[in-house]
Amino acid sequence: MIKAKVDIDQLIEKIAQGDVRALARALTFVENDISPANELLKKLQPKNGTPIIGITGPPGAGKSTLVNAITDVFCQRHLRVGILAVDPTSPFNYGSLLGDRIRMAKHFNHPNVYIRSIATRGSLGGLSSKTMEMLDVLRAAAFDVILVETVGVGQSEVEIAGLADKTVLVLVPEAGDEIQHIKSGLMEIAQAFVVNKADREGADGFANKLQKMLREQHQSIPVFKTVAEKVLGVEALCDWMLNTQTMPNNKKTYLLAQKAFQLIEAKRMKDVDKAKLISLLENRQNSENFNLYAFVDDFEAGVL
Repeated sequence: MIKAKVDIDQLIEKIAQGDVRALARALTFVENDISPANELLKKLQPKNGTPIIGITGPPGAGKSTLVNAITDVFCQRHLRVGILAVDPTSPFNYGSLLGDRIRMAKHFNHPNVYIRSIATRGSLGGLSSKTMEMLDVLRAAAFDVILVETVGVGQSEVEIAGLADKTVLVLVPEAGDEIQHIKSGLMEIAQAFVVNKADREGADGFANKLQKMLREQHQSIPVFKTVAEKVLGVEALCDWMLNTQTMPNNKKTYLLAQKAFQLIEAKRMKDVDKAKLISLLENRQNSENFNLYAFVDDFEAGVL
């Protein structure tokens, strides 16, 4: 037991020194809930000055390409970048489906870049409590900035706002017809909009619509135009990301409450055996008097 405590202290020290192997080991502990994970998280000292930037948006907006371009710029500035790519989960084996590290192969061996993929593990919003815990591990390491790319489906755009210091919503000119949806749902969580693939027809008009909408809402939220494949317009976006004066100053309590809620929710759901749930449903779903609500009540009560 004493040895385990010493090992964790040493692991945390190595993480703070930028040891990539120690970081990978700690992230594996946390992601898979291996026994030292809880003690490790309690002893971590995350660097609150390290900005976490959430990058989200609909599939096809070019988020991974934009993350690559942003990483290019940061590497040119000799900054250390941590990247957490949140992939959708296979409903059958709970593994990652997209494998963003493959698309980010250009930076895989760069000494100033660390890339880690994490599956959503069935979280309906696209983010699991493990995402938060792994971000805290990354924040305890020697990174200058941490990027989180979400799957951009369900409520992940909203959930990332509870984890990131700044949230960037990536859109493409073709999203122009969906601008009212953007207005109703995502305006509250984005600190910046990026119109990516801005060399396409209609990009200027779409960006102008966004800016007009923001002015009408009395929102001072920047709209950036980028062509991520050519690393155009990305410098200005990176400057904004690193500008601490543009950090929201009223989010601290909300962020902590959101994190606490997700941790409590995860702990209470920990004993739910999904494999058993599936097996019971397979046996009962075709019975004549099957009722899902009654089934759930019996499952929670432990009578099944």
